[in-house]
Amino acid sequence: MGSVPVLVDDDPSGAELDGLEVRATHAGGMEQLARCEVVVKSPGISRYRAEVTQLEESGVAVCGGLGLFMEEADRARVACITGTKGKSTTTALAVHLLHGLGYHARAGGNIGHPPWDPAGGPDPDYWIIETSSFQVPDLKRAPTVAAVTSLSPDHLDWHGSVERYYADKLSLCTKPGVAHALVNGSDPELRSRVDQLGTNVQWVGADDVERDRLWSEELALPGSHNARNASMARAVILALGISADDGALAAAAEGFAALPSRCRSLGQAGTVEFIDDSLATNVLPTQSALEAYDGRALALLVGGQDRGIDYAPLGRSVSERSGPTLVVTMPDNGPRIGAAVRAASSGSHDLVDVVDAPDLASAVDTAYDWASAHKTGGVVLLSPAAPSFGRYHDYGDRADAFARAAARHDLRP
Repeated sequence: MGSVPVLVDDDPSGAELDGLEVRATHAGGMEQLARCEVVVKSPGISRYRAEVTQLEESGVAVCGGLGLFMEEADRARVACITGTKGKSTTTALAVHLLHGLGYHARAGGNIGHPPWDPAGGPDPDYWIIETSSFQVPDLKRAPTVAAVTSLSPDHLDWHGSVERYYADKLSLCTKPGVAHALVNGSDPELRSRVDQLGTNVQWVGADDVERDRLWSEELALPGSHNARNASMARAVILALGISADDGALAAAAEGFAALPSRCRSLGQAGTVEFIDDSLATNVLPTQSALEAYDGRALALLVGGQDRGIDYAPLGRSVSERSGPTLVVTMPDNGPRIGAAVRAASSGSHDLVDVVDAPDLASAVDTAYDWASAHKTGGVVLLSPAAPSFGRYHDYGDRADAFARAAARHDLRP
């Protein structure tokens, strides 16, 4: 475009990019940004930060990459999928089904290739974009198809409150251009917020999930939450104008590979199965994982970065399990989760126990010893209900550490 960009980072540490200096935000960077016409911010920079407000009030346009892409995209061939959890799997499922039905589709956003990156090559037939709550507020226009998979408190540090987090996420359904707002009707929080979903709501409910089992079982994904994800993916495809019967969907579903760290089995050590659900960074996905393994002896590993969310609902879910349960807590907020479990189980459930561990490796050893005592086949489940930051680079780094600790117990695929 013939423009020289100004690059600003909160902590650049002397970095350069293509020979250009990266300025520190509070060491001249803000002054440089204030002289720009447009600032394209990283999604991780909260729209509610004082610096963003300051730029906008001074007349600088602040946008995001996804918003820029959406301004010029053929929005009839784009679907945006959001939700506290389930959006990645639903996105991947929709892309997989489209491929199986003979279309060229790409995942973008939080997974896949950023659709605004020109290095990605020619546009596919359809873009299926996993859209985080960080990205939705940057959209001035939305695609024809929007979908919401679930709603539960998260990212309070970015949004400032639960209510604003919910409002930002659900605003995807009411952006200009949306003709189909597909919403998981099994989620009570979403049901209670129908007034925030606009006039184009199409509920995907229990009847749809039951009907879709005729083909969704070909995906071989555990848990009722994944059956709902499959129905959401089908609804997205139908809303894009593509029709396919159950037989065609069953054929298209074959060969789907589950995404990493989402209730993925690492194998067994004797009778003990190890499950990596490291991407479970809040209460909702951990509740889904508990449901997927209900009835089995389960050692649950929890804890990570504390975002201040309420763990009482998770405590209740643990206390209601039908099988024996050991909750092993890890730093930093594991003890707080453990306290919620103890409070929910106190005096009413002798099948639940809680122990504290100093780190992930120790937690795995404790969980394995306990699960090995259950001859019917116990499960060691890493579903932390908290982010990994502070101790790990990301959820994948935490998953790798879990796999290494499991491998010490002669783990076999």
